[in-house]
Amino acid sequence: MSDNDDRFLIVAIDGGAASGKSSTSRALSERFNFMHVDTGSFYRAVTFKLLEAGVSPDDETAVAEALAHLHPSTRIEGRSARMEIDGWVPGEEIRSAPVNENVSRFAALPVVRRFLLDYQRGQAEVARANGFRGLVMEGRDIGSVIFPDADLRIFLDASPEARARRRAAEGQADQIHERDRLDRQRKTAPLHCPPGAIRVDTTEMTLEQVVDHIANLVEARLR
Repeated sequence: MSDNDDRFLIVAIDGGAASGKSSTSRALSERFNFMHVDTGSFYRAVTFKLLEAGVSPDDETAVAEALAHLHPSTRIEGRSARMEIDGWVPGEEIRSAPVNENVSRFAALPVVRRFLLDYQRGQAEVARANGFRGLVMEGRDIGSVIFPDADLRIFLDASPEARARRRAAEGQADQIHERDRLDRQRKTAPLHCPPGAIRVDTTEMTLEQVVDHIANLVEARLR
């Protein structure tokens, strides 16, 4: 067995809403036996819990107090890592309109990002402990904040029109323009393509083309 056979690879995939992060990341996890982590679902789960507690994103003190009562852990389902909070595993409720409307507002709060920082970084050890060959993590600040030294950092982009069509095809009603504005303008960990990351415009690409393109980059780093 060569040294490369034992190499654990971390792949960071960032991008705005409906840029293709989730589909691409899941496909890569299947192809390479990587653990897939959708950090957007973490923020959605926390948003759901904060709304359930009656907390507003305008009251950061109340947010901090509510977060102190949340205890996240990880459940592996197939090749995906799911956040579990005090025995609750998020379902379709985290895709509801109230969550869609508030997730970027909560995600902009430094207290929320600090709450999830170590948990997200800890997913690498979860992947290793469960025998995965690597970790593919998708989000909006993975290559810039969570894993700035990842083996491969990708930033997926697409035109607003293309992304809106994709969301509509999924039956989702995200306010993509507004979410992008909030994510790009927040003071803590704003959405951007970090220096050294590889930007991939998926507007005119099929999912298979995107996956094959990034898979070639992964394979090059596994050699």
